[in-house]
Amino acid sequence: MAVPKRKTSRMKRGFRRSTDALKKPSYVEDKDSGELRRPHHIDLKSGMYGGRQVLEPKSDS
Repeated sequence: MAVPKRKTSRMKRGFRRSTDALKKPSYVEDKDSGELRRPHHIDLKSGMYGGRQVLEPKSDS
């Protein structure tokens, strides 16, 4: 059976548990379409990222 060699300090334990808190995802309003999108992500409807056309726009079919 695995046994820890040393006691984990409160600070190290807190570092490990800091990722357990759930955060609400942030959204920004797109300048061109006005729709909400995640920051630093490609807008899949228009295919734009950073003012440039990266992907082909989705066609409504």
